Amino acid sequence: MRRREFLAAAAVAAGAGATGGLARAAETWPESLETWDDVRAQFALDPSVLQLTSFLLASHPKRVRDAIERHRRGLDRDPRVYLDQNEAAREDAARQLAAAYLGGDADQVALTDSTTMGISLLYAGLRVRPGEEILTTTHDFYATHESLRFRAERDSVRVRRIPLYRDLEKVSADEIVQALTKAIRPRTRYVALTWVHSSSGLKLPIRRIRDALPDRVLLCLDGVHGFGAENVDVARLGCDFFASGCHKWLFGPRGTGLVWAAPAHASLLSPTIPTFDGRSYGRWLGYQTSATPPGPKLTPGGFHSFEHRWALAEAFEFHRALGRAKISARTHALARRLKTGLAAIPGVRVKTPVSEALSAGLVCFEHPRVDPSTAVDQLYERFRIVASVTPYAARYIRLGPSIVNDEADVDRAVRAVAALR
Repeated sequence: MRRREFLAAAAVAAGAGATGGLARAAETWPESLETWDDVRAQFALDPSVLQLTSFLLASHPKRVRDAIERHRRGLDRDPRVYLDQNEAAREDAARQLAAAYLGGDADQVALTDSTTMGISLLYAGLRVRPGEEILTTTHDFYATHESLRFRAERDSVRVRRIPLYRDLEKVSADEIVQALTKAIRPRTRYVALTWVHSSSGLKLPIRRIRDALPDRVLLCLDGVHGFGAENVDVARLGCDFFASGCHKWLFGPRGTGLVWAAPAHASLLSPTIPTFDGRSYGRWLGYQTSATPPGPKLTPGGFHSFEHRWALAEAFEFHRALGRAKISARTHALARRLKTGLAAIPGVRVKTPVSEALSAGLVCFEHPRVDPSTAVDQLYERFRIVASVTPYAARYIRLGPSIVNDEADVDRAVRAVAALR
């Protein structure tokens, strides 16, 4: 049988594919993860370099690396047969484990290649009636602004931007919630937000925002800098649509991401790229198949970096083995230590809120003597510390301690910042 006929037939027989064995395999973790040194040993990072930018592109833990290599070898040995034998079941396993982590249902999870792809699918696919608008903020990232601009130009959808606060260093949850609620108009149908701002490290109080919004207004969220760092079920966070990459705080395979839609509103999101899910493809071939669920239906078809996508299950296993609460507590503790240390340096201004209710793992700051680009260059050239500059008009130095770091790493970074000239 040709590959797509195989997938269609499999869909008829078993719906989304038999994945029980794959899901059960996730319940065990052979390596010890009892200490943070054990966790750090899972990563093949250069020991001479201090990595504080997992929020850009993270290193893979060992089991993820091993899974990628295993699938690569299989595809290299016999691409067609290995693909046919693994695609449906492996993707379904990734969805199941993602759903367990999100707190939702596997049928609501679409697999993507990045946050940007997910955001683009989300804002291109939302059903917006004539006269309705999408409200976003001046603080959101390029990908959100551009995706919404494309939608506005293509379909004449009204998009409006507002600021959420006047002074980042004095921002409060009350100010953010009030700014949004005051900006809601009768025509407002969707609010497009970012959970943790990569421009500043500010974490929005999503639950409070959801509770303050009218029921008719649906909340869309770019969640990438909270996903994997915060101890929150996305399904209970308060958003109606959620997009995230998996290759940052989750330490998942590079080139992976997801979109989740609340069951009550999944029908408002139309596919942009045809899926290769066996049920949809099977109907095109003439098979009698069941309806394709929202998540698989939204998942773009075509050929992907399969060895990476199929290893996404191992990334969720890694987080489940460690425990989401433990990861979040560790990330916050290191970020708190970093903010405290930086704030003690004369002239340094920490822009990220001190409150853990309004911050996560990202820490942004200004140096009194060195511009951000020069600071990042010096940190690497003089101290072998990897930092970054916020890719926004307001430019800050940006660091992000994670579970690959420890207290000594944070203290080393603080000493290096103090020595910049």
